[in-house]
Amino acid sequence: METYDALLASISPASGTGRTILDPATGDAVGEAPIHSLEELEQAITDAQAAQPAWAALGHAGRSASLLKAAEAVERSAEELARLLSREQGKPLNGPNARFEVGACAAWLRVAATTPLEPETVVDDGETRAELHYKPIGVVGAIGPWNWPMMITVWQIAPALRMGNAVVVKPSEYTPLGVLALVKVINEELPEGLLTAVSGGRDVGARLAEHPAIGKIMFTGSTATGKAIIKSSAGTVKRLTLELGGNDAGIVLPDADPKAIAEDLFWGAFINTGQTCAALKRLYVHEDIYDAVCEDLVAVAKAMPMGNGLDENNVLGPLQNKAQYDVVANLVEAARASGARILLGGNPDTTKPGYFYPTTLVADIDNDNPLITEEQFGPALPIIRYSSVDEAVEKANALDVGLGASVWSGNRDAAREVAARLQAGTVWINRHGAVDPRIPFGGAKQSGYGLEFGIEGLKALGVPQVING
Repeated sequence: METYDALLASISPASGTGRTILDPATGDAVGEAPIHSLEELEQAITDAQAAQPAWAALGHAGRSASLLKAAEAVERSAEELARLLSREQGKPLNGPNARFEVGACAAWLRVAATTPLEPETVVDDGETRAELHYKPIGVVGAIGPWNWPMMITVWQIAPALRMGNAVVVKPSEYTPLGVLALVKVINEELPEGLLTAVSGGRDVGARLAEHPAIGKIMFTGSTATGKAIIKSSAGTVKRLTLELGGNDAGIVLPDADPKAIAEDLFWGAFINTGQTCAALKRLYVHEDIYDAVCEDLVAVAKAMPMGNGLDENNVLGPLQNKAQYDVVANLVEAARASGARILLGGNPDTTKPGYFYPTTLVADIDNDNPLITEEQFGPALPIIRYSSVDEAVEKANALDVGLGASVWSGNRDAAREVAARLQAGTVWINRHGAVDPRIPFGGAKQSGYGLEFGIEGLKALGVPQVING
């Protein structure tokens, strides 16, 4: 285990040759990230190709043993990684934030290592025997986002490695340091060249997506970038898993208890200060309990402290970058101008440093308002009144995205009936956004395709092969 300063120094380039990464809470320098070139990407891919066959030859047992040791390595450096994550991304140490994210990295490594995947006998009738196996793809390219940079990187690399692949990681330009540090820690338990992080610009990501030696791309990010990856990968017919933008709807049925669900509603919407693809971003509440839900949500939101992530008291932090801050601010101001009612927040203090946008709740808003139809990806939740369940379902399904959704009710059977009508990859009952490494996760419509996690996630990182005879 290295100290924080030693870990940061180990991933830093020679002084003056990198790009300075700033703390979104203070504007202070966190460190310098290397600017890797296309030539360095080529070398990483060459090294991955060389390391992959021996890794594949270890079999599931050997690879799983290494991944379990990698989980232990992450835990040994957990506090140092969490501190770096908090400074670079902005999320607080406590709450469902930086320490939580690093802990999730270890958990996903362990589940990827221990999930059984045996050959499946599909026909055995005495005359024909057919078995379905999964073989390594080769080299996988993993392109990650800035909102959960460490955790989502592990979502990509853990199953890829378990299935016998080598991996080249391209972190977001906003949050490269944490991913570089995480990969360094994991590499304490892996063969050299098998896993490499290349911290470059868009040209590196574009080349990774089109490179003929890359057999699959794992991407989490915007729908627009996902579409570009689809186009650039077409020439080599790459396999793709795309987890793209979401604008998740939640429906509160009239029998729900507003006070009982208020805190879970809050964290469904405001986890990571709203910067989560599968966060609750549109809340539809029946008119009978609309005012009560609004009142209880305001009470919960007022009690959640926002500030510098290194302060142990805070559970909400800044937006990670100025561009995202502007998106949220502009959408809230457009909602205000349209006549929507701002229940809480909406007035950022621009005299203080950092991209802090206050926790904002917006009521009495039309369903075609941009704050509803566009993904805000920040701490602003619109609350829409509805009269009938049919109306709520229609509005929830109206957009061209469908990552997640939720239904809130005291009657689980009634909630499941509504859930079955929603066009989303996952529908939660009485919670929102609770992902589990054992449970498949993926989007519908333009929220992407392919599944991650569990057995299905492992299969997605292999080439299916039928042995017939």
